Amino acid sequence: MTDHSHHTGAPRDTEADTDTEVEVDTDAGLRGRWHDTLLAARAGAEGPDPLPYAENLLARWAEPQRRYHSTAHLRAVLDHVDTLAAHADDVQAVRLAAWFHDAVYRPDRSENEERSAALAERALTEAGAPDAVVAEVARLVRLTVTHAPAEGDRNGEVLCDADLAVLAGGPQEYAAYAARVREEYGFVPDDAFREGRAAVLRQLLDLPRLFRTPYGAAEWEERARHNLATELELLTSSAPG
Repeated sequence: MTDHSHHTGAPRDTEADTDTEVEVDTDAGLRGRWHDTLLAARAGAEGPDPLPYAENLLARWAEPQRRYHSTAHLRAVLDHVDTLAAHADDVQAVRLAAWFHDAVYRPDRSENEERSAALAERALTEAGAPDAVVAEVARLVRLTVTHAPAEGDRNGEVLCDADLAVLAGGPQEYAAYAARVREEYGFVPDDAFREGRAAVLRQLLDLPRLFRTPYGAAEWEERARHNLATELELLTSSAPG
C-alpha cells in the first residue's frame, strides 16, 4: 500500500529494496502527472511551482488511517479517468478533481467531501488555476458524495465512473478492496459494520445504473453488480442468528 518504511540503516533483503523503489517511482510518476495537469489547466498563465502542491497532496493520500483511500486509489482513479478521457468536456478539471476528491479523509467523519472541495478551492486558486476551473473542480469533488451526476454532466460522469470502477474488479481485486474498506472502519464493531455496509451495497444496487459513460456501462456495470450482490449475500449470510 502506501506506508513508507523508515530507513533504519539495518540491512534489508532485495525484495524490500525493490518495493521501496517501486513506491518512489510511482510517486515520481504521480508528481509528473500533477505537474502536467496543473500546467494544462493554467493554459499558459504564470503560477507558482506545482511541486509543493503535489507533495502536500501525496502526503495526505499516504496518511496512516487510509487502507483503501490511499495513493493506490488515487492512481487507479487517474488511470480510469485516462480511459474515459474522450467522454469529458474538460479532462484536466476532472483529473484535478481526482487528486482532490479524497484529499481530506477520515473514516469517522461525514464531511470529507466538503472539506476536500474547500481544500481544492484554496489550493488551486493559490496555484494559479483559472476561477472557472477551480469552481468546476470543487463542484466535481462535491458530486462524489452522491455519485449521481445530472444527465449530460460529462465531467461528472467521468469522475464518478472512475471512482466507482473498483467495483468492477476481478474476484480477488474486489475481495481485497472490500477487506481494505473493513480495515478503514476497524473502529466499528462487526455487527454495526455489517449493517452499515449492507445498507451502502443495497443503495448502490438500487441505482438504475452505476456507470454513466458508454465505456463504463459496457465494460463495468454487469461485473460491478455481480460483485456488489455477492458481497451483500456474504455479509447477510454471515450475520449471527
